[in-house]
Amino acid sequence: MQRRLKDYLLISLKGMAMGAADAVPGVSGGTIAFISGIYEELIATISGVNLSLFKTLKSEGVSAFWKQLNGNFLLALLTGIVISFVSFMRLAKYLLEHHPVLIWSFFFGLIIASILFIGKQITKWSVVTIVAVIIGAVTAFYLTSLPSLASNSSSYFLLIAGAIAICAMILPGISGSFILVILGAYKTLSDAFHDFDIKKIALFGTGAVIGLLSFSHVLKWLFKNYHNTTLAILTGFILGSLNKVWPWKKTVSVMVEETGKVVPFNTVTDFGTLSFYQKTTNDFETYKTVLEQSVYPLNYSEINNYLAQPQTTLAIGLMVAGFLTIFILEKVGNKAK
Repeated sequence: MQRRLKDYLLISLKGMAMGAADAVPGVSGGTIAFISGIYEELIATISGVNLSLFKTLKSEGVSAFWKQLNGNFLLALLTGIVISFVSFMRLAKYLLEHHPVLIWSFFFGLIIASILFIGKQITKWSVVTIVAVIIGAVTAFYLTSLPSLASNSSSYFLLIAGAIAICAMILPGISGSFILVILGAYKTLSDAFHDFDIKKIALFGTGAVIGLLSFSHVLKWLFKNYHNTTLAILTGFILGSLNKVWPWKKTVSVMVEETGKVVPFNTVTDFGTLSFYQKTTNDFETYKTVLEQSVYPLNYSEINNYLAQPQTTLAIGLMVAGFLTIFILEKVGNKAK
């Protein structure tokens, strides 16, 4: 495929959108890739990294190797992803701490639009595809209801976490960052990027490469042989993940960071939501969410002693903005084809 410089700049921008999405627990960069029209090329490129590629390098040289790798595409995309992911993790941390309702509202709207977009890619509906949607939705809802594991600060644990999380990062509908939260590795990785801990970042990256090269072959096979069923499962995954990104939450239990002990949140404060308690006390480190439940906006204010505003109007506006963002990305993706 012959591309010009502006085409690669556009691919880098799409990579930046993917990186920003994956930096937020609950949102999938794979969804952004799918919507922006580069998903199938991405999977084909990744799965093309095999022994024959390195045989080409040995027999025909760097130029033939780079062409077979689709190196320009990969370099442009990865540049955007890395720049965005590293920089946006800090911004995401700030937004999640100080404006949680608003950032989750935006991504809630984005994910609703993603369900419609990916669902319409299914060319033929049947009993099998309907069951696949239900299975995907139930599985995702169950995952989002799981309590997070205690934070694991082991450097080598990041190797395993990287291999698992990267599989989620390339799947539309599953957030790699959320998997890191479930595994108890999100804070460790976030701190590693914040402190520029090269060893931990390298171990995570190594695990990610191993997981990516392995899983991309499975994914390519599924799309080739069970295209509609695979899309149906992914649509269900996204539908079930809405529970995770619902903006208004009640915190059920938290982990004390210093001791690792899990305690009911109502023994810590009479506020109902950890994020509001943290913002009120300006203490974002002592407690971490273990289990939470979605509540209505009016209940959100009530459980926080009517001191926390649900920001319903602004939240709905951001949901609409997130919803429209998907269709803008879709149009950009279609123009680039």
